[in-house]
Amino acid sequence: MLAVIINSFGVVLMLYSGAGISAISSVPYAFSEVLPKLTLGTWTYIFQGLLVLTLMIMRRKFVPSYLFSFVVGFVFGELLDFYEWWIHLLPYNVPMRIVYFVVSYLVICVGIALSNRCGLPIIPTDLFPRELSDITRVKYSRIKIGFDITCLAVTAGLTFFCLGHIKGLGIGTVLAAFTMGKGIALIGGLIDKKFTFANFLTARKTVSAVNS
Repeated sequence: MLAVIINSFGVVLMLYSGAGISAISSVPYAFSEVLPKLTLGTWTYIFQGLLVLTLMIMRRKFVPSYLFSFVVGFVFGELLDFYEWWIHLLPYNVPMRIVYFVVSYLVICVGIALSNRCGLPIIPTDLFPRELSDITRVKYSRIKIGFDITCLAVTAGLTFFCLGHIKGLGIGTVLAAFTMGKGIALIGGLIDKKFTFANFLTARKTVSAVNS
């Protein structure tokens, strides 16, 4: 849950910095601008639902754990709306905008790195590149970068053709898309040196077996 809380905050903070929204939330953001009757949070879990469905089609089977991921994604969407509600109270000037972008970039990297190691359901936008890497046997960092760039292309095309201009994408978005995969891998490596993660359910089964 900690990863979900900090990831959602990172996404909103990056958007508030004016450097552009994070790649993983750029597609829902584009739809919220083109079809504003639904909030960013609502479009986020619609998008996440499609990602979960895509993974099940690629797996060619029903995967119950993916549904738990969608529930986590729903919470993520609600948190986005919550942070958007009060984020404007933060100071807004050029130096602080730079700080917001740097902090949001690091927060998202840490959040995703934690999500990939926690052994619990994670939001579908984090789950998708991880599972796609497992399905295709392609290195995670390459899949992550490719996924982010695809999201940016969809966002650029949707806002340009529907609004007449590209919206939501900035230098920060592009920078994050091309570097965040490697950033997550780097931070993940640092985390692995300090902490050991175990699946909660597996740990419970192991303890039960020992006690019996």
